[in-house]
Amino acid sequence: MTFCKSICLLSYLLVSLTFCHLAADANAAKHTNVILIMTDDQGGWDYGFMGNKHLNTPNLDAMAAGGARLSRFYVSPVCTPTRANLMTGRYNYRTRAIDTYIGRAMMEPEETTIAEVLAPAGYKTGIFGKWHLGDSYPMRPQDQGFQEVLVHRGGGIGQPSDPPEGVGKYTDPVLFHNGEQKQMKGYCTDIYFDHAMKFIEQNEALDKPTFIYLATNAPHGPFHDVPEDLRQKYKAMDLNDAYGFDLNKRRKNEKLFDNTSRIFSMIENIDQNIGKLFQHLKKIGAYDNTLVLFLNDNGPNGPRFVGAHRGMKGRVNEGGIRSVLLAHWPAQLKAGTVNNRIAAHYDVFPTILAATGVDKPEALKLDGVNVLPLLKNQAESWPERALFLQWHRGDEPTPRTNAAVVTQNYKMTFSKENEPGKLFDLTKDPAESKDLADKKAKLAKKLTRQYNNWFADVSSTRPDNYAPPRIHVGNPKEPTTVLTRQDWRYSGPKGKGWTRDARGNWLVTVEQAGSYDIKVQFQKQEDRVTTELTVQLGDDQFQAKVPADQSEYVFKNVSLHQGKQTVDVKVAEGSIERGPMMVYLTKNK
Repeated sequence: MTFCKSICLLSYLLVSLTFCHLAADANAAKHTNVILIMTDDQGGWDYGFMGNKHLNTPNLDAMAAGGARLSRFYVSPVCTPTRANLMTGRYNYRTRAIDTYIGRAMMEPEETTIAEVLAPAGYKTGIFGKWHLGDSYPMRPQDQGFQEVLVHRGGGIGQPSDPPEGVGKYTDPVLFHNGEQKQMKGYCTDIYFDHAMKFIEQNEALDKPTFIYLATNAPHGPFHDVPEDLRQKYKAMDLNDAYGFDLNKRRKNEKLFDNTSRIFSMIENIDQNIGKLFQHLKKIGAYDNTLVLFLNDNGPNGPRFVGAHRGMKGRVNEGGIRSVLLAHWPAQLKAGTVNNRIAAHYDVFPTILAATGVDKPEALKLDGVNVLPLLKNQAESWPERALFLQWHRGDEPTPRTNAAVVTQNYKMTFSKENEPGKLFDLTKDPAESKDLADKKAKLAKKLTRQYNNWFADVSSTRPDNYAPPRIHVGNPKEPTTVLTRQDWRYSGPKGKGWTRDARGNWLVTVEQAGSYDIKVQFQKQEDRVTTELTVQLGDDQFQAKVPADQSEYVFKNVSLHQGKQTVDVKVAEGSIERGPMMVYLTKNK
């Protein structure tokens, strides 16, 4: 933990401890637990209670009926930005986490997560599932306030950060438990929920409050490994009308129907686990005093039903940036409460603080606001506000590109930097089909000005605002640093970040000079050809010729220098050059 971050957290530790002492005296058995559940690529209408007539989600339907929800809740168009907003209560452009790969899915370690605020106040903190904000020190969840960690690497199982032993396995996956690689048994979503339930049960037995971040990688692809009984159920359905109203009929084919049946089976499996979770909370006596929050991270990962709207993942149409926000807390929230005031993912952080009674560190600046009054329907006069959402590919954001400003009634969208924005009245035109920018020019200029001010603000949060964070090598908390294609930077042809013939490099900081082993894993192009490896690490270069029958090599006891370095590994077979699959750097004792 850095010095500035330590001061920020220590400054309120005494206040937090005082609160915990008073709360314990008042009613020790009634501490508030928080379980924050977020699914991956489940759209905002992939629920029975949202009008989806094909999906069977009885437990989520019951959660919505038995708790409170916000009906106008917004998230980012893709997952890493949403996760950064959620964990910090701040716009992701302040956190350096701006994309989903090429080193831009790593969050600045100076940022303070909700776990880092709750843990000093006595909470036991755990994450189960997907992190996607950095796989290496100091950006791992265990470096960011989580005490119990069971996660997969990168953006999902089946992506290049998978360990070779567990590539693409949703069933019996290879996960990482508190930093150690573990072979697991069972289906991934079931594993996350099972471990989360054991975690809260252990803490309840010790009379300790719990914060759980339960982030499934389902229903994100790949779709080859899903609950088979549920897949057969949805495969037997007629899914012709399971999609958006603007879907071209020519796109409705057997492959789409098959993918949809697989996605729906993953969603129903999540719903089944929601039911098991609530039953478990009742069993251990934590049902009434546990706040369970549920949302999805972005729009659907393909054409699906989005109500009267349009759009999907990656877009700033309503279908791409809308989520449910369900809040179930029998001790505090009235069943069936629905509030239509706009809110967003960065509001969850301050809302959790309000629910737990834990104070925000004085030096911490949040962009979100506490929406607990909305969930309690106790906000008769709620101030007008504007929400800002943006995402696109690239090393840093470009102004007015795939961006939106959302108010209670209107929405301004921007497609490209040099094109004028479009204005929509969402109350009359939820499908965003009638541009009112000329007709309501004054309002369009106002929202454009607000967007420009916002972009300038978030882009100047810190010096060199969009520089990617660096992976640290040689820290005692991580004896072996693993470099994967998830976090490398382009050094080859653009657009080939994960393809077999791609090239990339990694930005690192070597904390300790000394002797290291460097293991390189790579894919063979031709089994009969010798592979030439070149490892460039700063000013140091190491080379080796690897026999044709081998796909990894270890450079033993090489000397590395302290400081900021770039790691570049070239794998050459004849005239073919590409990057490795993974690089392992281990500090020798």
